[in-house]
Amino acid sequence: MPILVVAEHDNLKLKTFSLNAINAASKIDSDIHVLVAGNKCENVCKEVGAVPLVKKVLQSESPNYENYLAENLTPLVVKLADKYTHIIASANTFGKNFMPRVAALLDVSQVSDIIKVNSPDNFTRPIYAGNAFATIKSNDKKKCVTIRPTSFDPAPTSGGSAPVEKVDALDAPNISKFIKRDETKSERPELGTARVVISGGRGMQSGENFKLINAIADKLNAAVGASRAAVDAGYISNDHQVGQTGKVVVPDLYIAVGISGAIQHLAGMKESKIIVAINKDGEAPIFSVADYGLEADLFEALPQFLEELNKLNTIQK
Repeated sequence: MPILVVAEHDNLKLKTFSLNAINAASKIDSDIHVLVAGNKCENVCKEVGAVPLVKKVLQSESPNYENYLAENLTPLVVKLADKYTHIIASANTFGKNFMPRVAALLDVSQVSDIIKVNSPDNFTRPIYAGNAFATIKSNDKKKCVTIRPTSFDPAPTSGGSAPVEKVDALDAPNISKFIKRDETKSERPELGTARVVISGGRGMQSGENFKLINAIADKLNAAVGASRAAVDAGYISNDHQVGQTGKVVVPDLYIAVGISGAIQHLAGMKESKIIVAINKDGEAPIFSVADYGLEADLFEALPQFLEELNKLNTIQK
């Protein structure tokens, strides 16, 4: 039996994390179907169909699916589940919203936030804020699995020609209503997928001082992150939070500025390829995971850093 991947999109374009989920599904079986539930989402279906790993695209059109309310999407996924051995989605806000409902209605135990597929019924996931790894064996006939997107490369996006099959939409249960969506608009890369991330912590002392972080981020074409301490202090909004209760990032370069390195923050960034830490406390835990550490006052170090970047004038976007 094939595998069902539930695609995340905005009705116009497929979200990158869905490509990670498709690649993860390919580690289980090569027969992959992708559900695109939305409103006027033909372009998304074409995009998914071009992914070589996808064998079939399921398109379900309804205004009820436009804003992917979990209460509306879940019954559709449950109805389709009979034809599949695995149901897979990303372990981000999208997947965490509806997948537990699917698992509950199918009376199975969800396998959450996996970072490795060992076999079709055996998976590895982090526990204890990433300080240990659990090997999970699922004996359920239907397996509901969410994958940590940053642990799997995105699937290739061209060369495929999967057919599109129409799926009838279900009536909305009318137990929830979409009101509005407030989104942060930024020209910078998305935090979860950026190649470079620079984050500030409590050491920034104020939201006003984050302009130092922003200036460097603009030069590096980097996303801006923050520790929970900085978010809780009101220096920056919580959609920038990196850590166990924020976003997990695995960039090529992670620069931690004024961040002590609490275990909860390390859980969200310690798999980064290169970690640079700037902190005036030489005993800060962040230095234990850093590839490069600078023990210095950030208010002196960041202006000097920016000055050197201005001299280079070779930053690639």
